[in-house]
Amino acid sequence: MMRFAKNRLRATAHTAVAVAMGAAALTALPATASAAGDGLSVQYRTSATGAGADQAEPWFKVKNTGSTSVPLANVKIRYYFKADSTSATYRFACSWAVKGCANVTGTFGTLANPTATADRYLEIGFTSGAGSLAPGADTGDLQLRFYQSTWASLNQSDDYSFGASQTSYGDWSKVTAQLAGTTLWGQAPAGNGPTDPPTDPPTDPPADGATLFDDFNYSGYSDPKISANGWSVRANSGGPGVPGATWAPEKVTFSTTSGNSVMNLETSTAGTAASTKQTEILTKAMKFKNGTYAARVKFSDAPKSGPDGDHLVQTFFTINDLKAPLADDYAEYDFEYLPNGGWGETSDILYTTSWETYQADPWVAVNQHTESRQSYNGWHDLVLTIDNSTIKYYIDGQLFGTHGAAYLPERPMSINFNQWLIDLAGQTSTTARAYDQQVDYVMHVKDQVLTPAQVTAKLNAYRSAGTTFQDTVPSS
Repeated sequence: MMRFAKNRLRATAHTAVAVAMGAAALTALPATASAAGDGLSVQYRTSATGAGADQAEPWFKVKNTGSTSVPLANVKIRYYFKADSTSATYRFACSWAVKGCANVTGTFGTLANPTATADRYLEIGFTSGAGSLAPGADTGDLQLRFYQSTWASLNQSDDYSFGASQTSYGDWSKVTAQLAGTTLWGQAPAGNGPTDPPTDPPTDPPADGATLFDDFNYSGYSDPKISANGWSVRANSGGPGVPGATWAPEKVTFSTTSGNSVMNLETSTAGTAASTKQTEILTKAMKFKNGTYAARVKFSDAPKSGPDGDHLVQTFFTINDLKAPLADDYAEYDFEYLPNGGWGETSDILYTTSWETYQADPWVAVNQHTESRQSYNGWHDLVLTIDNSTIKYYIDGQLFGTHGAAYLPERPMSINFNQWLIDLAGQTSTTARAYDQQVDYVMHVKDQVLTPAQVTAKLNAYRSAGTTFQDTVPSS
């Protein structure tokens, strides 16, 4: 494993960045209400008025035009634009906000039906820390910006939501605003409304696709079925995590919860490397490449015992080995949840990251990632799909991130779960504490892209049949 290098990546970059969150675009008439008392309006201005610019600077004020209080955590704004190339990736930043930049999120998505002036959007959201808007109140300034990840110049002249003449705030219907999933303001680009049918409706997947399914129905870490079914419970030393920590197989345990067998990964520490015990389970074979990966994982924001605050990483990922620095056949696809921050973040954040390659020294990273700064405490359905053009990440049935063809795998990978500590700086107490990450099941369907609903249907079929393990994926 070569994941130790991630510590340097997160510590040196991406401190005000969000990319690639996607969902269907929205269409609505300005200022229509979803229910009695609901109403929003959006004012817009820009401080970067040129047709070409280093970065776009859409600034907003969101006003509650209704008669009831509006929690900002339920509000989403979308700004629509035309990508500068099909492979372009973008980064978001908040320069200043009355509500506090820490309470403003920015993510990017792709429109289902591109037009001449829009094929992407920037979606602005708010954390619970932003509070609520009373009737008649507005957010005050949201001074936002976005730019190409390469810092190449932007062409704003063909962007749907851009207004060069908007140098002071005014109502702007070329952005949309949602409250709790209902559009209350603005007009999306044509053909991208919530009632428009998908361009490629999903079909039932073939029933005979090569599949790995494991319900983790084992008696303990030393159960011989674990190895027989292709898994290795890690005991060898090395990264990622705290140097000198132990990877403890005995802390991988199994139990039954709500009728389903569940795997538990426990990571514990008393504030020293010698006392730190981390956990990992991985497939012994690297035989998984294109197709669908799915797991139900329970992330934990707080320890089950002892003081909170450690820089913890809870994961579901695929990976192969880096054969040489910047080798172009390396691949890695991660769900990584940091309940207490780390890598320069101060609170909970979830990353999905697609890796092309890296070099450890001097540090060079080639990847694309999506992030969301909010709590993911509890059970979540995680789905990753890889075909010949894109990588997509879903959380609880919703598209979370879409990453480009440059990050597709060249070689097969293993499937892994681990829980580990980035460092011991988050909590300096020497009181013992322990954290749990749980896994309900894992599934891989070779060379088939399934929707989250199709994953659920396949899972239910296995459980209805009483199947706890199947592996028909051929060795590479």
